[in-house]
Amino acid sequence: MEIARRQRFHLVVTALSAVLALPVLAALSATPAHADFRVCNATQNLVGVAVGYRAKAGWVTEGWWHVEGSTCKTLIEGQLSSRYYYLYAEDAERGGRWDGPVNMCVAEKEFKVSGVSDCFARGFQRAGFQEYDTGEQASWMVQLTDEPATDGTAAVTGSNGQ
Repeated sequence: MEIARRQRFHLVVTALSAVLALPVLAALSATPAHADFRVCNATQNLVGVAVGYRAKAGWVTEGWWHVEGSTCKTLIEGQLSSRYYYLYAEDAERGGRWDGPVNMCVAEKEFKVSGVSDCFARGFQRAGFQEYDTGEQASWMVQLTDEPATDGTAAVTGSNGQ
């Protein structure tokens, strides 16, 4: 009788250990969350996207990323280093745009511009960017849509990308 009780106890302990180990094993085998700044294009058209942010050396704008319809693209890889990011996008097929009140410099072709003042004098164009407060999240996702939001704001939404 004592042997049967020890065997049952050993079986229960082994089963309990296996059940408790599953979450640990799952956590170890899970891929880490990828931190980045992404833009998802919920339209059917090709969209050109530019992003602005504050770097250690000052303001930077860069573009153009081409985001096909119904796809997403990572603009900034890795954990975000700023709280605020700025976005400007143009519909390459219909000519519409997603913009905002913050003026920054852009160029006609691929660009990376330091500074946001005197755009025209430095040979650049000026565009209005929409500000996104990421709340210091490690990653963020902006979705471009055809339809305006129900509260009348621009047809762009942002989230922590989680």
